[in-house]
Amino acid sequence: MSLTVYVFNGPNLNLLGRREPGIYGAQTLADVEALCAETAGKLGLSLEFRQTNHEGTLVDWIQEAGTAQAEGRAIGVVLNPAAYTHTSVALQDAIKGAQVRVIELHISNVHQREEFRHHSFVSPVAAGIMVGFGTDGYRLAIDALHAKAEAEAMRA
Repeated sequence: MSLTVYVFNGPNLNLLGRREPGIYGAQTLADVEALCAETAGKLGLSLEFRQTNHEGTLVDWIQEAGTAQAEGRAIGVVLNPAAYTHTSVALQDAIKGAQVRVIELHISNVHQREEFRHHSFVSPVAAGIMVGFGTDGYRLAIDALHAKAEAEAMRA
């Protein structure tokens, strides 16, 4: 049984390829999923790729991933919380409560954008942050999450 990497995407990411392509690029969410599947496969991981526009659903998924990680079935989560980054104490609490390893991901460099995007409720509880690498950031984030999980397993 291979370990699972979870990739969770928040609101409006279902519109990738159509929504503000100058910021988010022309790739669709299906393209991102294919990139993640290829990356996970190269690392010998299974992929669980999801998108929702609902905050509570993300909370449920984070808790699910935390359980899977605690049971030794998962390496953690690559999380693109999208707009919930800047508003959701619930996501921060879910990550802390589930004790799940999370790489926070943003396609654009949020620090070059509007001031309100500079604050993240997820960053303080994330194992790492991937910002501004376009959709290729997903590949980089999966690689980083895998490396962190392996390093932590060796220390245990």
